[in-house]
Amino acid sequence: MEIRSPKSESEFVAYYELRWRVLRMPWGQPSGSERDELDAAATHVAGFDEVKRLVCVGRLHAVETGVGQVRYMAVEESLRGLGLGQAVLDELERLAKRQGISVIVLDARESAVGFYRRNGYEAVGEGHVLFDEVRHSKMKKKF
Repeated sequence: MEIRSPKSESEFVAYYELRWRVLRMPWGQPSGSERDELDAAATHVAGFDEVKRLVCVGRLHAVETGVGQVRYMAVEESLRGLGLGQAVLDELERLAKRQGISVIVLDARESAVGFYRRNGYEAVGEGHVLFDEVRHSKMKKKF
């Protein structure tokens, strides 16, 4: 497994396609809904398997001085439970520290709250409900 930022246009196409397929398509959202105005200034991380296929992604962006937000964490469904999300989160946290970020906030889907708790995040409130059915919890981690 290689964890790094996407480098080429084709890698970014695969990056956004995985984000859409895992995080938006199951709820009938159109291609393009997996992107937002912060993508251009964000730090993107992707995991590539032994045949260089992109299989997991995540993004970090600055919210304010010293505070970053992790968003769009996604792992190929057939490969969940193998530590790929952990590898992406570890790299995002490493890069956050290097960027002077001392606090990370995120909105975790209910199904991912346990994952983030195991990584030192604490629930700090209720988050939004995406697509009228995907509940989130606001979480935070201080370094």
